[in-house]
Amino acid sequence: MKNYFEYKGYIGSVEFSADDRVFFGKIHGINDLITFEGASVSELEDAFKEAVIDYLATCKELGKNPDKVYKGSFNVRVSEKLHYDTALLAKKKGVNLNEVVKVALNYIIKHEELVSKENLSVH
Repeated sequence: MKNYFEYKGYIGSVEFSADDRVFFGKIHGINDLITFEGASVSELEDAFKEAVIDYLATCKELGKNPDKVYKGSFNVRVSEKLHYDTALLAKKKGVNLNEVVKVALNYIIKHEELVSKENLSVH
């Protein structure tokens, strides 16, 4: 089960407000906050696609890059045991910790279909 839409390389979240009795979401991976809503899943998906199209057109008119820029570094918090085990693995393989993390992340991206929310949770 997935709770997002994909269109033109963008991801749109899917949420529901019981109080307002409406589905809503936002586009992820962009430089701005763009939301959309609908009374049904079909309406929500259509609103998402329309929001992506409108956002891309607006960015083009303004000469603006629509995609969020990532700097390529981030902090990762792990248990002391996982940090220790990963550092030892890196040493055994003759690489640094960053290389081990890059390999792990690349593996997850390439095998996305095998990854579920449950097996991403570390126990």
